Amino acid sequence: MAAAACVPVRVCHQEIVKFDLEIKAAVQDIRDCPGPLGALTELNAAVKEKFRQLRGRIQELEQMAKEQDKESEKQALLREVENHKKQMLSNQAAWRKANLACKIAIDNSEKDQLLQGRDYLRQRKTTKESLAESASNITESLMGISRMMSQQVQQSEETVQTLANSSRTILEANEEFKSMSGTIQLGRKLITKYNRRELTDKLLIFLALALFLATVLYILKKRLFPFL
Repeated sequence: MAAAACVPVRVCHQEIVKFDLEIKAAVQDIRDCPGPLGALTELNAAVKEKFRQLRGRIQELEQMAKEQDKESEKQALLREVENHKKQMLSNQAAWRKANLACKIAIDNSEKDQLLQGRDYLRQRKTTKESLAESASNITESLMGISRMMSQQVQQSEETVQTLANSSRTILEANEEFKSMSGTIQLGRKLITKYNRRELTDKLLIFLALALFLATVLYILKKRLFPFL
């Protein structure tokens, strides 16, 4: 009967060790939990379940120890049970300390977030005031640009009007130039015609003078040399 009981005792002992390690890991997770409280609550629920299972296995091992035939084996198992109970109590103390440390860390984190929120609100208020001032400056700049553009438009209109007047003046001057060009061409034709007539007149005068001289010579010849 004692040999047959070794297998469940060994299995129970292994499960106790497994639950003990799992509880230690879960306690470390609680100590490192950054929050929020909902996450801490879930971790604590898992640890509670591990403790419940560990307590059940320790009770099973204690019951097995009481059922042992040999007193030496019985006492050995009872000492193991006491060791497991002490280890469980140590884990429970570590669990409470981890919870306390985690809650303090979460509280500090929430305080920091609250302070950051206040700083953010102040910064946001300052930013709003800065944005309002910037918007006012931008509005003034836009109004200045609008006035400048209005002046530019007015100057452009005046420039266009001046160009239009200049264009009309140029067109009128061009018409006058065309008229003067026609007059100049007509004058040139008249001058050319007068020059030709002057040449013709000179030629006629030369011919008349030559005829006159020939007539005078002929008369002198007849008077002075009648025998010729």
